[in-house]
Amino acid sequence: QVQLVESGGGLVQAGGSLRLSCAASGRTFSSYDMGWFRQAPGKEREFVAAINWIGSSTYYSDSVKGRFTISRDNAKNTLYLRMNSLKPEDTAQYYCGACSTCWDYAKQNEYDYWGQGTRVTVSS
Repeated sequence: QVQLVESGGGLVQAGGSLRLSCAASGRTFSSYDMGWFRQAPGKEREFVAAINWIGSSTYYSDSVKGRFTISRDNAKNTLYLRMNSLKPEDTAQYYCGACSTCWDYAKQNEYDYWGQGTRVTVSS
């Protein structure tokens, strides 16, 4: 069992930055690939970014590539998402997920555990 708690969301103006954190407890964090997904009001949850267990490989959706950076600190059991140049369309609830064996990082059903989410609102 892995417990995930997101934090760092908030209200920011377009062009601004935020850093989300996902604190993990329970089973060994470093054995899981990790991902960030988001869900905007009235829309389905979508893939944002993922990172492998050791942090050597990262993956991004086209909509955030070049603006967002995913990273992890296995010593601190924490996943991060640095978000720069934020746009109003980035407004969503952001969730972190843990995946024991990921074949496709962009598929929600590959993830075993989820946090409760943190809200990001970008004003224009």
